[in-house]
Amino acid sequence: MSDASAPAAPAPLEKADAAAWLAVAAGTLGALMATLDISIVNSSLPTIQGEIGASGTEGTWISTAYLVAEIIIIPISGWLERLFGLRTLLLIVASLFVGFSMMCGFSTTLGMMIVGRVGQGFTGGALIPTAMTIIATRLPRHQQPIGNSMFGATAILGPVLGPVLGGWLTENVSWHYAFFINLPVGAALITLLLVAMPHQKPRFELLREADWLGILGLAMGLGGLTVVLEEGEREQWFSSGEIRTLAIVSAVGFLFLFAGQVLASKPVIRLKLLLDRQFGAVVVMVTTVGMVIYGTSYVIPQFLATISGYNSLQSGEIVLLSGVPMMLMMPFTPWMVQNIDIRISVGFGLLLLAVSAYMETDITSLSTGTAFVDSQLLRGVGTVCAMMFLNQAAIRSVSPEQAADASGLYNTARNLGGSLALAGIAVIQDQRVWLHSRRIEEALPANSVFVQDYMAGQAQSLGGQAAAFRSLGNIISSQALTMTYADLFWLLTVGIVCVIPLVLFLRPLPKHAKPVAAH
Repeated sequence: MSDASAPAAPAPLEKADAAAWLAVAAGTLGALMATLDISIVNSSLPTIQGEIGASGTEGTWISTAYLVAEIIIIPISGWLERLFGLRTLLLIVASLFVGFSMMCGFSTTLGMMIVGRVGQGFTGGALIPTAMTIIATRLPRHQQPIGNSMFGATAILGPVLGPVLGGWLTENVSWHYAFFINLPVGAALITLLLVAMPHQKPRFELLREADWLGILGLAMGLGGLTVVLEEGEREQWFSSGEIRTLAIVSAVGFLFLFAGQVLASKPVIRLKLLLDRQFGAVVVMVTTVGMVIYGTSYVIPQFLATISGYNSLQSGEIVLLSGVPMMLMMPFTPWMVQNIDIRISVGFGLLLLAVSAYMETDITSLSTGTAFVDSQLLRGVGTVCAMMFLNQAAIRSVSPEQAADASGLYNTARNLGGSLALAGIAVIQDQRVWLHSRRIEEALPANSVFVQDYMAGQAQSLGGQAAAFRSLGNIISSQALTMTYADLFWLLTVGIVCVIPLVLFLRPLPKHAKPVAAH
């Protein structure tokens, strides 16, 4: 009788086997390879442009092409998983990613390079979200925090490590190896997939049910919008026939996408999720965080290269500083998610991001990389506090059946934030440099005795009046550009502060909740 009334011993927790962990390692490796290639060419662009005969404006397409393709593929990666099966899809995209990487490495023309980068973007964009699908499907609930931490480290650190690795390879070996490095990594990934991932039967019947109107609209809308944002300033916006055409393509694409929401029984991506108060707030906040991450990773190296005279490797090392606290904090993120109120963590993270940007508003033309050390370390802490919790909030805002769609929208918003940041930087930099230059010139009247004495001294020391005027012009340009970079950090600060109140729309996570899988 006493035996019958005794409480049953708790069942032992299920543990993932070696094959499951190998599958997680494969997914994480694929995500790392894809996220690295987002930014690995940034440090090498001047060298690549020179060798393939591309101008500075044309060379920007080497980075833009990857981002455009990735933004298009991420929202439909969940549908592709269901269509081909996870293992088959990963084998296809991993093989193609390596092939397109080799094309980039062997490129001798701009056209060949852009085709390779578009291919990398399409295939790499599918590698990133599928990594979290592996964690969600292969690991038991109590072990998923470990997998989430592994993925979080690669997803956040990949874009930070890219410029450093690309700069080191360019300075010490050759820019070609920024692409060739994907061959051994890709071979290891394919081997892990073959060993550890079970085969799933493809569901080609989904082709008949697909929201083709939405898929076409997604490609036209997001692809056209991204190119317009990236190239608009260089092409003088709507004075360019190309920009006008792409804007029309984008508008028609979004109309197709909205039509698919109404006409398709299963839309390719559920935009109605944005109507949820929490999820809509998360999308706005993650767009802003994306602007900060991509904006600062672009502005800081540009400042160090043009004002401080740093080479690509030195600039990349400063950007990498934000990854130090990220790596140190990743093991503790599962505990943070379970024990800290989401509103406190996200609000604190956004506040740190705002403070880090504000610290960079006092840069001068004499500033070096040391001026960014404290702010970069602070930015790393803020990114982890904000992004890890926003991941969780995005997925817990919707039902489990809608998690893949929520992940697609979430990641698309983050990347669109990057596009908006780069477009905004191009517009502001062009206008503010002109404004600051004119203001400085107005403060140096030609009939001023001080100015005349200074120019006379410069002419004597530099060997002529022409050299003196060139020197003054360089000083004015340097000061105007420095003031413009300070303006950019001011705008980032204001933008972050404006979205901090949105944390009030977040609902607390369940107490001691395990982190859920998020792309």
